[in-house]
Amino acid sequence: MADAQRDDVGRRVGSWRRPKGMKLADMVADGLYVASAATRLALKNRILVEVIAHGADFDVRRMMPEARETLLTLAAEAEADAQRIESDRQRASRRYTDSYGTHDYRRRDVRNLRKRQRQSEQVAAGLRARADDDEELRKLVEDAREAAWSEVERNIDSTLRIEAARPDLEPDYAKLRDARMQSLRLIDLPRLAAHRRRNAQGAAGELNDATATDAAVTVDGVDVSELE
Repeated sequence: MADAQRDDVGRRVGSWRRPKGMKLADMVADGLYVASAATRLALKNRILVEVIAHGADFDVRRMMPEARETLLTLAAEAEADAQRIESDRQRASRRYTDSYGTHDYRRRDVRNLRKRQRQSEQVAAGLRARADDDEELRKLVEDAREAAWSEVERNIDSTLRIEAARPDLEPDYAKLRDARMQSLRLIDLPRLAAHRRRNAQGAAGELNDATATDAAVTVDGVDVSELE
């Protein structure tokens, strides 16, 4: 897995915030869910690049090591987070003064820090267990393939809707036609006229001539002669 992609996965997992008052089991379950979702996202991006963009053959077994590596990477990050929290907890246990910031922990924060530490430890253990489960890895890869295909399907559908658009198939075409024609008359045509006028002046060396000798024939503010 590329370092940039691995960092992106880590950021997505790290962006999850634990709501206050959650039970430890729920926190662990949510942490595992976020990690699994991040793994599927990484696998989906890999499938989009290799299989769909570059035409490589899709093979579940070939993608399983990628899924395992991603889970183990996230497990290592969770373990590092648990160690950091342990250090914070030990320092906080000796501090009784007022806190100066969000991460300036004190004795009263020890209980919550211990809970967070246990959560990170259990998430890491759960991720390592999933990394050793071939069925879990296969499911992650299959889910990533479905997500990749769904994205391609949406893009194809959007492209076809644009390229195959016809006035008679657009429900609001008649209703919006007047607004589009007014926009064409008041905005697009005057811009085109101004553009052609600048080009003509530039070709004749008249860019600095601020006066006009002949009055132009206009319709709704548009110089008709310049649109011929």
